[in-house]
Amino acid sequence: MNKIGLQLYSLREETEKDFLGTIQKVADLGYAGVQFAGFYETPAREVKRTLHENQLVSAGAHIGFSQLFGDELPKTFDYQDMIGNNLIICPAIPEEKRQSADDYMRIAETFNNIGQTCKEEGFVFGYHNHDFEFARFGEKTGFELLFEHTDPALVKMELDCYWAEFANCTPKEILHKYQERIVSLHIKDMKMEDGHKKGTEIGNGKLDFEGIVRTAKEYGIGWLTVEQEEFERDPYESLMINLENLQRIKSKVETGVSP
Repeated sequence: MNKIGLQLYSLREETEKDFLGTIQKVADLGYAGVQFAGFYETPAREVKRTLHENQLVSAGAHIGFSQLFGDELPKTFDYQDMIGNNLIICPAIPEEKRQSADDYMRIAETFNNIGQTCKEEGFVFGYHNHDFEFARFGEKTGFELLFEHTDPALVKMELDCYWAEFANCTPKEILHKYQERIVSLHIKDMKMEDGHKKGTEIGNGKLDFEGIVRTAKEYGIGWLTVEQEEFERDPYESLMINLENLQRIKSKVETGVSP
């Protein structure tokens, strides 16, 4: 069954000021898990304790590109193991490393190596897209090059539905193509304002989340991870709206009955 988590980047200003207190507030909203976007030099045992005390689990962690190499990777493993997180996600490819098809082929090889190391250490490795991966290099997009040249057993996908839609790609089509390779979805809605695409609460925009959640259920995708980056009201109020609307959609998909 899909679980609903929150990507803490949604509350990046709050986490910078009070990381552990923000996690507690997320639990109070009713989310089942949190996905990390930095740890602010917080000792792992304190993160573990805060999760336990608030009955939260980890929905993965975005780990910066530079922390996936050399001496940094074993440190990453030790920290993630301590907090009980087994899903390591690279949040983006540095701009200078994605300028051509050859660049994406090199990144694919690098990701296979990282994924193999993660697997040997008991972790799952995945990649989170933005919109830039959908730029074309000849007949293929960077997104296609990356996932066609990585081993599905070693490199999973966290599909950001907003950014796929932003790039004029249909999230459900990507879900059907990659199926069980997708381990997490970033769930955030999009509206048009003054001719510009803008983030908004789930249910207030154009994305077909009932179809997305239905397809996620079909393929057993573990996490529906809410993320919102632009707010027109108090962030916690928006995140409660996101949770309530996503729970309502999820209940309808699971029972076939509108709540």
